[in-house]
Amino acid sequence: MLIDKYGRKINYMRISVTQRCNFRCLYCMPKIPFDWVPKENLLTFEEMFLFVKVAIDEGISKIRITGGEPLLRKDLDVFISMIHNYKKDIDLAITTNGYFLKDYAKDLKKAGLKRINVSLDTLDPKKAKMISQKEVLSNVLAGIEEAINLGFKVKINTVALKNLNDNELISLLEYAKSLNIQIRFIEFMENYHAYGKLQGLKSNEILEILKQKYKIISSRKAQNSPVTLYEINDYTFGIIDPHSHEFCDTCNRIRLSADGLLIPCLYYDESLSIKEAVKRKDLKAAVEILKEVLRNKPEKNKWSIVDNETSSRAFYQTGG
Repeated sequence: MLIDKYGRKINYMRISVTQRCNFRCLYCMPKIPFDWVPKENLLTFEEMFLFVKVAIDEGISKIRITGGEPLLRKDLDVFISMIHNYKKDIDLAITTNGYFLKDYAKDLKKAGLKRINVSLDTLDPKKAKMISQKEVLSNVLAGIEEAINLGFKVKINTVALKNLNDNELISLLEYAKSLNIQIRFIEFMENYHAYGKLQGLKSNEILEILKQKYKIISSRKAQNSPVTLYEINDYTFGIIDPHSHEFCDTCNRIRLSADGLLIPCLYYDESLSIKEAVKRKDLKAAVEILKEVLRNKPEKNKWSIVDNETSSRAFYQTGG
């Protein structure tokens, strides 16, 4: 069992398999060139899997594959299959922008993937193009439909932005409700790589918009999750508020980047590399690095310490 120095049980690992993305979303990486990281700088899936096995043996029971855009990495289904075959009951999920999902959903299902989160910030094709800087919406919606048809548990992630999609929050909720899937509205996470004029909606502002049509019946904090769940009639939606202390109180996560950095907190630059250890197949050393990272895991994120703190970490490197 993995326990940090604040007594939190760490059982969830997010793995960024690539920094590359085919979108250039305003809130993430709008000015980053469309480039690629040399293959030799990345861990191979075989090397990643060596560490994944160690992490599972030490107590990791939930893994989410992220990016960049994870479906850009070749043979992702093979990597997912490695993990699934090692531990059949592991909670195995992916977060994707959905653009290639229709093409790869069957392979992901066969490999053992259980859950998919898809980013969807608007139902307006022109607005989607403005946010992502690419014609994307029809592909994303087709990917969501395909994933549902194949029996995946699907959720939608929506970044709530002033003067961009604030007039669509009710429509997005109703779209998710019509598909019987959950939508989670996410507060904009300020970072140096985002378009500088963006303004996010706070959780209370999101709720005020939704209350224009719906009565919030109840709310509760999801167990071991940064999301607060709200009930309206027969439907549950969520809001993720990374600026609050509660975001950190039950944090059970560590992150592994595509180039081998093991990161204890999304909003800190401190990390340790497992790259050399796994390339040497020195699993004992990898375990010691894992335990050192847990010793370094902070109690609170920087936003909880300094108001309006902006993260210097690029979320496309760590998967958000």
